[in-house]
Amino acid sequence: MLRWVLFALLFGICASAGEQKKKATKSESMSRGWGSSITWIKSYADGLTKMDKTKKPLMVIHHKEDCPYSQALKKAFVGNKSIQKMAKEDFIMLNLVEETADRNLAPDGYYVPRILFVDPTMTVRNDITGRHSSNLYTYQPEDIELLAQNMKKAKLLLHSEL
Repeated sequence: MLRWVLFALLFGICASAGEQKKKATKSESMSRGWGSSITWIKSYADGLTKMDKTKKPLMVIHHKEDCPYSQALKKAFVGNKSIQKMAKEDFIMLNLVEETADRNLAPDGYYVPRILFVDPTMTVRNDITGRHSSNLYTYQPEDIELLAQNMKKAKLLLHSEL
């Protein structure tokens, strides 16, 4: 009898550990390494819907898993506590590894990494860009402070327009 009780207890522990691992894996897969404490949405359409409800701006990160520039930016993004805090609290966050057919999300071309801000009126903000004239919405690791400033700018613009 004691064997059966121990077996049932062991089975229950293993089952709950498997559930916790699934939750962690799902969260990590949504973040794709950009910050596991951030709530990430699945699609641009979901982002627009959530943005309309919350009145928070949408930040869209286009990247590729095998791109060294995307990987370097991701490392800088994750390492910046200010950016992580703003991403978690002030934005609807989406990261895309697949390219979108929506031309609004590629105002100056299809390249990675590319970060765009969309306000709750569903307008891509062309006044919030990086420092590169050939690819306006790209950021490099050394541009991480500019990205933080642009996140603050997107947040402030939103509040001044409401």
